[in-house]
Amino acid sequence: MIPFNKPYLTGKEVHYIYDAVHTGKLSGNGIYTQKCQKWFEQTYGFGKCLLTTSCTDALEMAAILIDIQQGDEVILPSYTFVSTANAFVLRGAKLVFADSRKDHPGIDEASIEGLITSKTKAIIPVHYAGVACDMDAIMEIANRHKLFVIEDAAQAIDSYFTGKDGIRKPLGSIGHLAAFSFHETKNIISGEGGMLVINDNQFAKRAEIIWEKGTNRSSFFRGEVDKYGWVDVGSSFLPSEIISAFLYAQLENIEIIQNKRKEIWNKYLDGLADWARKNDVMLPSIPVFASNNAHMFYVTCQNFEQRGRMIEKFRANGISAVFHYLSLHQSAYYCDKHEGRILRESDRYSDCLLRLPMYFELPSQDQNKIIQVLLNEK
Repeated sequence: MIPFNKPYLTGKEVHYIYDAVHTGKLSGNGIYTQKCQKWFEQTYGFGKCLLTTSCTDALEMAAILIDIQQGDEVILPSYTFVSTANAFVLRGAKLVFADSRKDHPGIDEASIEGLITSKTKAIIPVHYAGVACDMDAIMEIANRHKLFVIEDAAQAIDSYFTGKDGIRKPLGSIGHLAAFSFHETKNIISGEGGMLVINDNQFAKRAEIIWEKGTNRSSFFRGEVDKYGWVDVGSSFLPSEIISAFLYAQLENIEIIQNKRKEIWNKYLDGLADWARKNDVMLPSIPVFASNNAHMFYVTCQNFEQRGRMIEKFRANGISAVFHYLSLHQSAYYCDKHEGRILRESDRYSDCLLRLPMYFELPSQDQNKIIQVLLNEK
């Protein structure tokens, strides 16, 4: 069976985990946590970085930091993972779902302004497949209406946005806050894990307190206060040193990992280009302002039935290919709370998008087989 995903190990993970154990400090915010955070800040020019146990936790921290209250509204794409929504629902927010772009599953930037009301507090763009939303357009809208922007960059490590000014900026560095994932399905992994990026300095001090269960413990260990206590709301968001040690081994090899993934991605694109044109199937589209970090490769079929046939063919050939999200506005939990607007493109991706196996160690012969199964599809 050709799996949909296979976690890649660089070979240093166990060594660094042993080293972390040997130091005698396994709880969070130790040597490897600080190494990883410093790496992100220096490599991508991010503001303050805080590792978390998941991207979900990072998003929940963001919702606390912008002080989401009962009745506040947040604008987000319907075509996204539930964590994007849950972080704000947990604080009492009303979700206002935006449709996707016709050429890409990311949020339709042109639809955002029409969704803003006096209760809107934040826009949550999701960089689907690691491909940038139009952050110039989103930040301009947010600045004009005095809204926060929280980038859901779960899939977007080592991916970039080039603005009208010609400056190339890493995703996660543009919004007030950003959240990343290091789940085992991502490019860079720690099994489970995530990170909050704080680009607006007004949130930096409080973020560290929330991260440390609502205490000023970090300030105490830096010698800034003579004792620490409970000073704000918070939770246990920081990961153990074992998770951070694993992640650091991955970060050291990010260039090797990214180059290989891009090679696999481009082979799919080249091998399927003619087939897609002949069969009216949409391949991934990279807008002119975005880069490609090769997080995933997907095809968007003509309809639900065609996708079903493809899945069955893949299964018959021992290949695991999977669809992705059900539009959140149609979910069992939220459908009766949605105001009834039709989100045509979001629903189209829910019905028609199919993801192909994509991982560092995907053998060339297996990828050839995957491509051939599609070439035989009429």
